[in-house]
Amino acid sequence: MRAVIQRVTRAEVSVDGEVVGRVPPECGGLLVLVGVADGDDSADAEWMARKIAHLRVMPDAEGRMNRSVVECGGALLLVSQFTLLGDARKGRRPSFDRAALPAVAVPLLETVRLHLLSEGIPVETGRFGAHMEVGLVNDGPVTLVLDSAERSR
Repeated sequence: MRAVIQRVTRAEVSVDGEVVGRVPPECGGLLVLVGVADGDDSADAEWMARKIAHLRVMPDAEGRMNRSVVECGGALLLVSQFTLLGDARKGRRPSFDRAALPAVAVPLLETVRLHLLSEGIPVETGRFGAHMEVGLVNDGPVTLVLDSAERSR
């Protein structure tokens, strides 16, 4: 499972012109783009959710990244993005063979969402499989990449 995490002052995702999820500007938080890989399981989803919830990427009173989204009361926008697993090493067209099929990806994304909710984080989502438009204001900018396949390193 691969995630691109961006600290945002606001973010939203729309489908067919309708906003389906957002991080409101009054609280800020994280936009998390997640790709589920073939072979990922609930342990990957749980690890990813814990890591996202407790990453110290939110500013403290002095502007240092010392607080998590849980500690600062921020919100989270979780958007599925299988293209994070694209392999563009050969040729000019990326291969998405490493991405999990929807029957696997959807339940694992839901596992991530439920774990984040259990941490007390307000979570909104995009719409799986839809053509989405994502807008954001990156705060910092702060952008990190996590991959559950590398968690044992």
